[in-house]
Amino acid sequence: MTGADVQAQRRRGRWLPRTRRGQRRALQAVMLGVVLALLPSTWLHAAAGGRIGGTGEAPRSEVAVVFGAGLWDGEPSPYLAHRLDAAAELYESGTVEVVLVTGDNSSAEYDEPDAMRTYLTRRGVPDRRIVSDYAGFDTWDSCARAKRIFGVDRALLVSHDFHIRRALALCERAGIDAYGVAVADVRDATWYFGGVRELAAAGKAAADAVLKPDPTFLGDREPGVRQALAAPR
Repeated sequence: MTGADVQAQRRRGRWLPRTRRGQRRALQAVMLGVVLALLPSTWLHAAAGGRIGGTGEAPRSEVAVVFGAGLWDGEPSPYLAHRLDAAAELYESGTVEVVLVTGDNSSAEYDEPDAMRTYLTRRGVPDRRIVSDYAGFDTWDSCARAKRIFGVDRALLVSHDFHIRRALALCERAGIDAYGVAVADVRDATWYFGGVRELAAAGKAAADAVLKPDPTFLGDREPGVRQALAAPR
């Protein structure tokens, strides 16, 4: 071992507790940090309860809310397409009457809601039965706007299995009586990334649930859902 190695070990040792009592406290601090980091995720799982199932298990509701999941060259990504397929199935079976699509339209070149609407009409959902929320920039914004802008009191939430618990918890906090329709998908890199991302997003979700901030854009109430429900099927 060279003199440089010895000096490097000494420098590392300065950051470590030298007594057993100090080491125990350091270990306890690490364990506490881990517990605190996992608390938001634990809350999300508990808040969802048993209110998650597939399209065939969902209770009847007037409205389904579909959360955006990205576009590829202006078209719904495969993950978003699978969510929209589930929503179309819910409409075709008579489980829901109206589909509220909520996503990002922060620029003229990126329009999730219109891409979602176009996809659903191709699947046979009448345009008059689709309502677009162009300011669903994140899950809390989508839930808060569904309640406060579109007047949704009860809904089926359509999203992927790794995201549906967060959507349920936040929509419940926004005042919506919700049931989650979980869309399963191939366990590829995107799916695993989504699961890891949920761990990070759980902390923000907990903060949103406690603070209940206004969405990025609020505005006046919109009659779109009410009008779509009154439209002929």
